[in-house]
Amino acid sequence: MNQLRILWTFFRLGAMNEMAYRANFFTQIFQAVISLTLALGGLAVVFSQTDSLAGWRPAELTALVGIYLLVGGFINLMIQPSMQRFMEDIRLGTLDFLILKPADVQFLVSVRQIEIWKIIDVLLGAGVLVVALAQLGEQIGLWQAATFGLALLTGGTIVYSFWMILATSAFWFVKTENILVIFQAMYNAGRWPVTIYPGWLQMILTFLVPITFAVTVPAEALTGRLTGQTLLLSIALAVALFFVARRFWQFGMRFYAGASA
Repeated sequence: MNQLRILWTFFRLGAMNEMAYRANFFTQIFQAVISLTLALGGLAVVFSQTDSLAGWRPAELTALVGIYLLVGGFINLMIQPSMQRFMEDIRLGTLDFLILKPADVQFLVSVRQIEIWKIIDVLLGAGVLVVALAQLGEQIGLWQAATFGLALLTGGTIVYSFWMILATSAFWFVKTENILVIFQAMYNAGRWPVTIYPGWLQMILTFLVPITFAVTVPAEALTGRLTGQTLLLSIALAVALFFVARRFWQFGMRFYAGASA
């Protein structure tokens, strides 16, 4: 419950900060509409030439686009801005202010920077997903819904842990932001199912940059393509990567000198 109160406090602070620049609201709406138009426009071009893409039908790929926007919105809402500020605090030595607070420091650095208008992307993704579910109709049963929720949770955990590990490397390396920019660029590949890419690229998007678990696997759960083996792999990877991220964070904190150094 304490974590929820902290999260709500940072959410309110993020809202108050953004309210000072309300033009950002309209800018974000414009960016979200452009992103949605490009994603759905690409689908329209593809399905004007064929009835399916690697076995995926239009409604199924629409659901994947909704998940892509939903997860991407969550990343830009909280994970990316918080991690970027965390890395800046390491360079400036201002992480001291968080270390002195009576709360888990990793949790604080993970949620304290919230760009509230990015919630538009989350809501837009959820809206596209609802439309896709209506098109899929009776295809979605209780099992598909349950595995989708679990796959989305594990995918989110994997992405967070991945970002946490990269951000923690700022204790030793200065230009970690460049790696995060690469992740954002590669995330654009998530608007298509990973199975359409060559084998080597599938490996990169699955194990090096975990786009597959964040987008394709939840979409496979909704469409009945997800195998038990893949779901178990997703759960195991989420648990293992979260554990590694936590341990790596604790190890990195030993090398933090602070502003007084």
